Parts: sequence; structure tokens; C-alpha cells
Amino acid sequence: MIPSSFPPKEEIARLTARMLLEIKAVHFNAETPFTLASGLPSPTYIDCRKLISYPRIRAALMDFLAVTVMRDAGFEAFDNIAGGETAGIPFAAMVAERLGLPMTYVRKKPKGYGRNARIEGVMTEGQRVLLVEDLTTDGGSKLSFVDAIRETGATCAHTAVIFYYGIFPETVETLARHGVALHSLCTWWDVLAEARAQGAFDEKTMTEVEAFLTSPRPWQEARKTT
Repeated sequence: MIPSSFPPKEEIARLTARMLLEIKAVHFNAETPFTLASGLPSPTYIDCRKLISYPRIRAALMDFLAVTVMRDAGFEAFDNIAGGETAGIPFAAMVAERLGLPMTYVRKKPKGYGRNARIEGVMTEGQRVLLVEDLTTDGGSKLSFVDAIRETGATCAHTAVIFYYGIFPETVETLARHGVALHSLCTWWDVLAEARAQGAFDEKTMTEVEAFLTSPRPWQEARKTT
């Protein structure tokens, strides 16, 4: 069913942050930083994949994602919803259901046999495709998915995520240079504000997290191991 309620963006961000904290998808550790896929340290880590196991929360967030893209991009802006392998697949399916649109997914690389395809499902030339993922850090990982979509003759000018780091200024610019607009529900700043309101972590930890969010690259450079 297409959502018909449009909460303010600020309320969507606050509630999304609250839900992520409630299911313990958010992890802060200033003393023993996490190692990101890039190999760089971070006092923050988020696991959006946990959302699929919480029916009420996932339903609310998918409603939020659907209304966000309709409000920001248009009510008749898309013909196909594509999920990025693997985390984006369930969320793309749920958004497609809400918008009454076909769903496809994009492999990270060709599967190596059969049709050697990267696109699974039916995507046709001229379709306007929305790429759905769980999160984005700097936007770089989205570009390969976008290129694979465009190789079919379809267009892809929008990507929607539940969580956007919101701390690397180059993210939006990187996507924009590729002709892609980013839509998201909340950022680390929203999570930090809600965590403080709840007293979810001790103040020392949150102060260190804020220092990272304010200057992430210097924070990482000072703590990375060779």
C-alpha cells in the first residue's frame, strides 16, 4: 500500500535514529575502534541489516523511505526499483511493494556463468530506476551499481538509503558528478542527538564520537595502524 502520511523530515530522522538505537544496530566504542571495510578505524559502526528482523520497525522505515523519495523526487518519478547486492535487496523489495512497481536487483559483479548478468529480474531500456541500499558512507560503492543499471539502457538518477553517514562532504558531490541524487532518512548526527537525549552511552564515549564526526579523516589518520 502506498503510504499517504508525510511526517516532517526532522521527525523521520529522529524516529529512524530512535529505531536504530532500540534494536542496537548502533555501536559506539571510543576505546577500541571498529575497523571499517576501508581498513580505517572508526568509533562508530551501524548494522542496518538487523532491521529486516523487526517487522514493525522495518514497516515504518520502508514507509518513511517511500514517502521520502516521492516527496523529493516525484510521485511518478520511477518505473523500477533496484536493490544493490546484498543488503539493498530486501529493502528494494519492500519499497517496490509500497510504490506498486517492479523490483530488480544488481549484482556486485557478473555471476560468471549462464547469461553472465549483473541485473536480475526484468529491467528494460528507458525505465527510470531508483537504486535502493541500506546505507552509504562516501557514495563510491553506488557508482558501479548505477553503471550496471545504465548499461541496460535504463536511467538511474536517484539512490535512496536508510542511513547516510553525513560526515564526508565529498559524498553528495561524488554522486552528483555521476548524475545521481541521494535520498536518506537519517545521519550520524541524528543518531548522536537521539543517543544523547536517551543517555544511551556515557558522555565520554559520545564526546569522542562527536570529535570523530566533526573531523573524521584526521581522527582516522591519528589512529590508523600501519
